[in-house]
Amino acid sequence: MHAWLCENPIGVDALTWKEMPTPQPAKGQVLIRIQAASLNFPDLLIVQNKYQFKPELPFVPGSEFAGVVEAVGEGVTNVKVGQTVACLSGTGGFATHTLAPAKLCMPLPEGFPAVDAAAFIMIYATSHHALLDRGQLKPGETVLVLGAAGGVGMSAIQIAKIAGAKVIAAASTDEKCAFCQSLGADETINYSTQDLRERLKELTGGKGPDVIYDPVGGPFTEPAFRSIAWRGRHLVVGFAAGEIPAIKINLALVKGASIVGVFWGDFAKREPEANAAMMQELATWYAQGKIKPVIDREMPMSELKAAYARMGSREVKGKLVLVNE
Repeated sequence: MHAWLCENPIGVDALTWKEMPTPQPAKGQVLIRIQAASLNFPDLLIVQNKYQFKPELPFVPGSEFAGVVEAVGEGVTNVKVGQTVACLSGTGGFATHTLAPAKLCMPLPEGFPAVDAAAFIMIYATSHHALLDRGQLKPGETVLVLGAAGGVGMSAIQIAKIAGAKVIAAASTDEKCAFCQSLGADETINYSTQDLRERLKELTGGKGPDVIYDPVGGPFTEPAFRSIAWRGRHLVVGFAAGEIPAIKINLALVKGASIVGVFWGDFAKREPEANAAMMQELATWYAQGKIKPVIDREMPMSELKAAYARMGSREVKGKLVLVNE
């Protein structure tokens, strides 16, 4: 097998494509021949030693992937050899093969392409958990999605529309705003050229959004929260801008608003039955054509560093997927 190995987490340039022995699964593990793996923001942080989870060195990055089970370890009953699965295990995806815990593997129904499957779990599970569980989104409410043209933003638009909400999508270019409208967003804000607070007042009649979906952080969090509706919920999803913002807590008091943390990974571990039911609903929605990841582009696994560069340029609309040919 071959894999992109991180032996020193000082950045993407330190990754090397190396031949390694193909491992055999231990108890509870499966060996997966990887067909596709998506590139997510945590995959950048982890090779820079900036992610909250710090794997033991050396490691293979790539948190989310899909492929075919080639071998199973002792005690594995939920998947079998020859079955196609998707998995989000945190590491191992940027390779030709990997070992993964069987309990993290999602068996794929027939007709679920590996490229879509590799771009599915993280974004849709995060947005479902955020909007419907943590945000308690109701039909007729208004959702502001920050960073709406990215992977999680894309999934948030789709799930909010399924929930019957009005969606205001905020992005950094007119092209990205048009992309968000193609996904179903009702209104858009280009926060590079428009004042976020003034535009939100205009679009909501001064009321403000009921739910703010915020995977960005940085300079947009405070103006968005200052614009929130009475009893609004600000969902803290991530910090793609790189800066963790500080908000004066009195703002929550005067709006009767909530700042709500969203950590799908721990939800899945702490509440496995609820997570399994959620994943089943998401798979059903995919089969019904209600949700589908938009693939910005497919790139050969050998071009991982170019994929990182494209993600870092903020040009990506939807998801980047690496494929083994």
